[in-house]
Amino acid sequence: MRVATNQSAAFRRVICFTLAAAPLATHAQSDEDLARKLSNPVAALISVPFQFNYDRKIGSDDGHKTLMNFQPVVPMSLNAEWNVISRTIVPVVSQTDVVPGSSQSGLGDTTQSFFFSPKAPGPGGLIWGVGPVLLLPTGTEPELSARKWGAGPTAVVLKQDGAWTFGALANHIWGGGGVQSRPPVSSTFIQPFLSYTTKDAWTYTLNSESTYDWSNKDWQVPVNALVTKLIKVGDQRISLGGGVRYWAVNTDAGPHGWGFRLVATLLFPE
Repeated sequence: MRVATNQSAAFRRVICFTLAAAPLATHAQSDEDLARKLSNPVAALISVPFQFNYDRKIGSDDGHKTLMNFQPVVPMSLNAEWNVISRTIVPVVSQTDVVPGSSQSGLGDTTQSFFFSPKAPGPGGLIWGVGPVLLLPTGTEPELSARKWGAGPTAVVLKQDGAWTFGALANHIWGGGGVQSRPPVSSTFIQPFLSYTTKDAWTYTLNSESTYDWSNKDWQVPVNALVTKLIKVGDQRISLGGGVRYWAVNTDAGPHGWGFRLVATLLFPE
């Protein structure tokens, strides 16, 4: 009887240990899944990124700019098959000698996108979304704003294959109205991206955020290399990271050489 009792007690200890360990395994898998979702612009995940950028040699060797982008992403369910994902970019800018001999600080123009995206991936695991993009002249200084209203189409297509995510996001904005003395806006934005997410929720990303100005026939092509890690602070999951940027192509008045980016993203999974 004592042997049976000891065996039963040992069995219970094994079961209790297994049950106690199970949430840890689930938590690790959840962190990996959440990190992969952050690489998907149309994932069904509420996130609030704060993206700090620094660039230099803008306009002259002395011109430099800091840019904090507040970028909330909010998915909304339309029905059993479709989501609409709201992506907002509100820039807070501080720049010196970009306009020679002067400094400006304040809000830049807001970009608002809506992507209509199927909840389930398509054939071959393809994920996509399409919708409108809006340019809102919210800039608080003339030097920080196009002073034009704008609108156009936006689209994203990507695939997630194991640890890899690859795809591209693009939009085109035509702008008019607003201040008549300002030139019209006709701008194409293209963002190809490639990322790799590890089991312990590290993500390595390479992307470009290229813009073509059709009015002036000019390209701006920065290449970004970033590393982020998903962590948990109390009950709040946060993705922290940063990296470098190199301006491969730019106008004479644009940034040149190297810059850097720091990112903190708050996640609110269901």
